[in-house]
Amino acid sequence: MRFAFKTSPQNTTWADMLAVWRAADDIDVFDSGWTFDHFYPIFTDDSSGPCLEGWVTLTALAQATTRLRLGVLVTGIHYRHPAVLANMAATLDIVSGGRLELGIGAGWNEEESGAYGIELGTLTERFDRFDEACEVITSLLTEHTTTFDGRYFQLTDAYCEPKSVQQPHPPICIGGTGRKRTLPAAARWAQHWNHPGASVEDWRATYDVLLECCADIGRDPSEITTSTHLRLGPEGPGAVAEQAAAYAEAGMDLGIVYIPVPHDPAVLEPLAEALAPLTT
Repeated sequence: MRFAFKTSPQNTTWADMLAVWRAADDIDVFDSGWTFDHFYPIFTDDSSGPCLEGWVTLTALAQATTRLRLGVLVTGIHYRHPAVLANMAATLDIVSGGRLELGIGAGWNEEESGAYGIELGTLTERFDRFDEACEVITSLLTEHTTTFDGRYFQLTDAYCEPKSVQQPHPPICIGGTGRKRTLPAAARWAQHWNHPGASVEDWRATYDVLLECCADIGRDPSEITTSTHLRLGPEGPGAVAEQAAAYAEAGMDLGIVYIPVPHDPAVLEPLAEALAPLTT
């Protein structure tokens, strides 16, 4: 199993996040680092607190590190036109020397979307828009020109230059467990699928659905990295290692450890020591 970490950029400071990433860049146990794409703090009673924008933060972290792969887990597709996002992704892949992981999702946060006047839409509309966006982004990152005539997006002989360092494009990560729309989309478009981490049993059952979706379109599921979130809580690194061992036995590829706030690089070495025996 491989390991990564995630620093949600909410209720924290830039200096504290930066310190964690710089320290992690020197710890080989961690393959990659992640942030998220929200404008309000999430899963909290107070959504009025500080929250750094994910892509600007990630770009700065790319310049502060040299080894870690990096990504936003995941980008709400309705926040940015997919042509804009494709250009952002290609540019950041170049800036980072080919280290970007392109996390994308259909979007879900009604509070911040409504406050900003950004249309979220019904579940059906979100995923119809997401499917179009995946096609637009992939085409722009791989083709010389893109023409697309969809319900939500229309492009005519559109360029996205220069192309990314990684070819044919940075790995696309799709997160979620929806069996009707998310998993079929992951089977079609993703090189990385993230399960949010309910339980090993839930992951295994959901992964079986992904395997069925891959079989339906003739996709080799071994082309798709699987990951889940692991929580570093008061129980300490040992408890994280126990979670990770259970997932590793079930066949998980990558464990992404949420680093709690206040962000402190001192948690990384003990965590790495606990996880090192599980690395492959």
